[in-house]
Amino acid sequence: MGRPTPERAFSDGSPAVGYHSRAAQTVGHLFTGVWLLYLVAPTVDLITGDGSEPYRWGGVTIIVVFSATYLLVVPNWPSPSRYALPGLAALAALAVVACLLYGGSGASTFWIFVSSAAGLLVVNRRWAMYAVLASGVCYTIFCLTGHVDRTDFLVNLLPTVLVGLGMIGLRRQFQLTAELARARAEVAQLAASEERLRLARDLHDLTGQSLSMITLKSELAAKLLRRLPDGGDRDRALAEAEEVAAVSRQTLHDIREAISGYRRPTLAVEVITARAALESAGITTHDDAELTLLSGTFDPDVEAALAWCLREAATNVIRHSGAQNCRVSLTRQAGRLCLEVRDDGPGPGAGAGAGPGTGRAGGPGAAPARAGTGLRGMSERLSALGGHLEVRPSARGFHLTVSVPADLADLDSRERAGATVAE
Repeated sequence: MGRPTPERAFSDGSPAVGYHSRAAQTVGHLFTGVWLLYLVAPTVDLITGDGSEPYRWGGVTIIVVFSATYLLVVPNWPSPSRYALPGLAALAALAVVACLLYGGSGASTFWIFVSSAAGLLVVNRRWAMYAVLASGVCYTIFCLTGHVDRTDFLVNLLPTVLVGLGMIGLRRQFQLTAELARARAEVAQLAASEERLRLARDLHDLTGQSLSMITLKSELAAKLLRRLPDGGDRDRALAEAEEVAAVSRQTLHDIREAISGYRRPTLAVEVITARAALESAGITTHDDAELTLLSGTFDPDVEAALAWCLREAATNVIRHSGAQNCRVSLTRQAGRLCLEVRDDGPGPGAGAGAGPGTGRAGGPGAAPARAGTGLRGMSERLSALGGHLEVRPSARGFHLTVSVPADLADLDSRERAGATVAE
């Protein structure tokens, strides 16, 4: 029953929620623990009852263990854990034991907490619904077998079911909020990228022609000065004109370098663009979160090369594969950083993939398809960085792998190596 704030993602790829700070986590635990006050009344009735000492303290032990398990498992529902479902099973088992040994409305109250925990801990909404309904069924059965008063039964039946359904809705609400935040971040990143491209175009259009004209005019002035008779003023004017030409050429070179930096693609932008292009072509995209999370942590030249390769690979899939699904992942294997693009299309000789220039190799014994211009461009970019490009058939479709040395891609190691050389 904790109320965390949106953050990160679940292990199954769906947007998730989490605690932004330790204070928020503390509030979440306190909010969850408040609801356990409903167990105070059954505990008091048990202690002040007429049962034997083992009977009374056995019930208190069950309540304490149930409460401790609830506090350990339920407030941490935003963080996927292998203990979530076992914790839910332990809560249900304790509720069953309490109902079998003690019966009455006090023991049946446990099922409200089990229903709430099921709504939060079960990730799949359908199975969460089943778990909540199962809690309601168990509550009903044990109330009937425990001869619970009809009024008490009806009073607690609705909370048992509705609280669990409310927790399912609460979890879904936080997921949608996190998804919306991620979508806004992607839109902002695309807008920033578009603005950088606009600045690059404007910078080139506004200064490129003018600086080129200054360079040409300076060189022409230098040629004209050389035709004049020798003299101190002539030599000085010639030197100034040549210096203007040199500064103009260097400035134009620097601007072009800056523009190329603005135009340098990143994995974060390219994966968003590729996803949109593939989905518009009717191809379901399964991309690795690492592509976005690790963008900007690599050497800029390496990331630009990988981003160009991703763009070309996505174009190949759209134009030639005839695929229904495309998976993009980024992994580290044997000291190399590997970008993998896999599709489930029919490949060469079938549908759209039969045309020349697809850049795909055939199966064993088949003549390899001609490498397209895009694949040659990818190979040239990678060879300059010591990388490799591999295209091969997979179990279904084709598998493109782009790899570069991990130590070359690691920005931190590059900076450390540069500092060592400087020393």
